[in-house]
Amino acid sequence: MTINNLPKKLIIIFQFLLVLLICTDVWAQVDEIALIRQRIVLQLKSNPIKADEVSRLMKNIQSDGSFKNINYEDLSRTASFPQRRHTAGLVTLARAHETEGNPYYLDKDLLDKIILATNYWVENDFVGDNWHNNQITTPGNLVHLMLLIGRKLPEKLVDKAQPIIGRANMNASGARPSGDRIVIAGILAKNLLFIEDQATFDEIIKIIANEIKFSTGERGMQHDYSFHHRKDRVNNTTSYGYGKYANAFGEWSDYVAGTSYAFEKDKINHLVDYYLDGVYKQLVYGVFEDISVKNRSIANRSTFKAKGTLEIERLLRSTSYRSKELKEIIKLRKGEVTPTLSFAKFFWQSEHFVLQRPNYYTTVRMFSSRNKNMEKPYNGPGITTHHRGDGTNYLMLKGDEYHNIWPIYDWQKISGTTILQKPELHDGESIQKAGTMDFVGAVENGKNGAVGFDFTSPHDGTKAKKAWFFFDQSYVCLGTAIKGDKDLPVATTVDQVLIRSSISTLQTGKKAAPLPEGTHKISRLKWLHHGNIGYVFPNESSVHVSNKVETGRWSDITDQKNISNKLVSEKVLKIWFDHGVNPKYGSYAYMVFPGITENRLKAIYDEGTPYRILSNSKELQAVKNKEEQQVQAVFYQAGSLSLENKLNLKMDNSGIVLIELNRGKVQSISISDPSRKQKEIKFTLDGLYKVKKDNKVITSRNKRSNATHFTIRMPEGNFAGKSISFQLK
Repeated sequence: MTINNLPKKLIIIFQFLLVLLICTDVWAQVDEIALIRQRIVLQLKSNPIKADEVSRLMKNIQSDGSFKNINYEDLSRTASFPQRRHTAGLVTLARAHETEGNPYYLDKDLLDKIILATNYWVENDFVGDNWHNNQITTPGNLVHLMLLIGRKLPEKLVDKAQPIIGRANMNASGARPSGDRIVIAGILAKNLLFIEDQATFDEIIKIIANEIKFSTGERGMQHDYSFHHRKDRVNNTTSYGYGKYANAFGEWSDYVAGTSYAFEKDKINHLVDYYLDGVYKQLVYGVFEDISVKNRSIANRSTFKAKGTLEIERLLRSTSYRSKELKEIIKLRKGEVTPTLSFAKFFWQSEHFVLQRPNYYTTVRMFSSRNKNMEKPYNGPGITTHHRGDGTNYLMLKGDEYHNIWPIYDWQKISGTTILQKPELHDGESIQKAGTMDFVGAVENGKNGAVGFDFTSPHDGTKAKKAWFFFDQSYVCLGTAIKGDKDLPVATTVDQVLIRSSISTLQTGKKAAPLPEGTHKISRLKWLHHGNIGYVFPNESSVHVSNKVETGRWSDITDQKNISNKLVSEKVLKIWFDHGVNPKYGSYAYMVFPGITENRLKAIYDEGTPYRILSNSKELQAVKNKEEQQVQAVFYQAGSLSLENKLNLKMDNSGIVLIELNRGKVQSISISDPSRKQKEIKFTLDGLYKVKKDNKVITSRNKRSNATHFTIRMPEGNFAGKSISFQLK
């Protein structure tokens, strides 16, 4: 029987049920849209209202709707768009008007002020020379204003604001596949909720949902969980990759949770991996800003404080994946627990090495022929950052050791670097350079690691072979083949840091003593202690030390306008080797002991450090930790190394290796190819070994010579440069 043959009454009932079903589905979607919009508004109103701030803003609104003390005239890139304070102020005022429990809730005078100031903006439509202000800053503030109070504004005013908000669209120049694309999509989605365009909202939310993905070789998340904002492949993990890319996705994941728009669990879990294995491993203890990954923004004054917990709380509402690790970061950021995590990680796509222990955090920043050295000083800041990728090695126990040191910083004595000491830096426009050397990388086994840097400065041609060997509680830094072809001195800086305590030194033939303030050349220096860090000089070298007040201005390190030119003064410690003018065969060696008292440093030195420097040549740099029974080596070419008596390693290729020993035999090996060119690395090891379950390692045992030959298939493509680790038996 067809539907047409049914009794008329049944047909009417059927049609009614069908319409009811359709309407129910439509209303369900409408309810979801309302719910998502409500969640956004609640988030906007979540921060406490400061009555004194609201009062000040209201008093500053003039009769024409402009704010006092805002320069509306200068729209240049270097002015930093001070006009943004107008739209940001509008959002603050709208929050006060719409949030219960504060003196300005539904205040008529406040609403009149908001209307007046909004009208001033839309009538003038301030467009800055920097696209970001026009496509993100202004639309973002205005759409928040609309979501908070738009229904109470005059309809004509709302209509005039729409084209300005509409500059945030998927065809905008800034909507590139990176952090900005997802942010612009988010602004657009919020506006679609406000104007109730559900069909387009459905399309845009899909764009946001698909932004969490690997994009190695392009802008976005790399396969090592670092982040590149531009095609220059400069590390932007904790800037664009955190505050924009990751947090924008997490924000929307939270807004749409539990609705038909909810993001796939796999995408959310991918974001969790990115936070834990990328972002949080490039923050000090996952809590504080790591200045080694900052780029041009290092020229901006900052506040030392723990990162917030909102993005983690959002994740925990969306997934239980790796929740224990996420909850620990929350506790760390709230100061409820102390760090426990120990790890070593090399971000091979960004040439960045990180090592953390519960009591210290340290990094090495490099560049190679595969990426650029540093971000350009876009819009003015960062005009002194030429050498911050030249093997920079910052060490932090708390995280504030270098806090706001930058206006008084000597930018040619950056911790860890080897730099030609020029009369002055090159101009800011020449900062970003492509690297020329392939052999740049690291090996790590998740706990320890070694870093190798075949360095040639693209600015002045200075050359050096630089290596760092990170063990459990301390590390060794070696440099050799240091060469400069200019008639200027070359210096390697051990550290340049704010003075936090008295400084003690020990020289050959003298007793340990406090170092008086000043500039010193200390001959045959054995060790220096400062701020619970010990620096040991095994060759008893001549070392230069400056411990005195340095002065400078924030305006010295940026081309931005409206920057303070007030003189800043701080006590700074600088420790460096002077390799002389036009060096041909310069070298250095020093050991770093973090989190150590002066008495303990004395004891370690008297007893003998656990380290034996096996080689510091242009072909091979290697160190053995006798206590930990570990050898780390950087082979710039094929060569041999004696690990201990009757235990030799012969490398057929270049590479970096980390070898763990146990009772005269090799227990495990980690290896990497910094050149990224070798499909295989081959080596021979004394003794007969088998590999525990690893199909990337082929062994050939020769009983007659009592040796084992290894062939290691190295990672390729997106994973070239990554370490391989395997156990032996």
